[in-house]
Amino acid sequence: MPEEDLVELKFRLYDGSDIGPFRYSPAATVAMLKERIVAEWPKDKKIVPKAANDVKLISAGKILENNKTVGQCKTPFGDLPKGIITMHAVVQPSLAKAKTGSFHLTLYMFQ
Repeated sequence: MPEEDLVELKFRLYDGSDIGPFRYSPAATVAMLKERIVAEWPKDKKIVPKAANDVKLISAGKILENNKTVGQCKTPFGDLPKGIITMHAVVQPSLAKAKTGSFHLTLYMFQ
């Protein structure tokens, strides 16, 4: 694939720091991006994703779906020559992992 076909992306974290930029094929999926983000995430941060499913990628105000490709997610600004596209990476642990305890409610009916 020619070098000019690659899309250059960086990922903005919650504290304003960045991961990247990295170059990706337009055929790379959002799921692949998330895997790279988890692998490259700075270990000194207070919030660290444990898995790719803990990361939400936001571009142009939209949460990107795992099965979409980089080419499908490009905004018109990504067509600028040598433009780096910034996506926001948000850590949101899955609900199953976030549960720390169970809640049990017993209802009593009196007559």
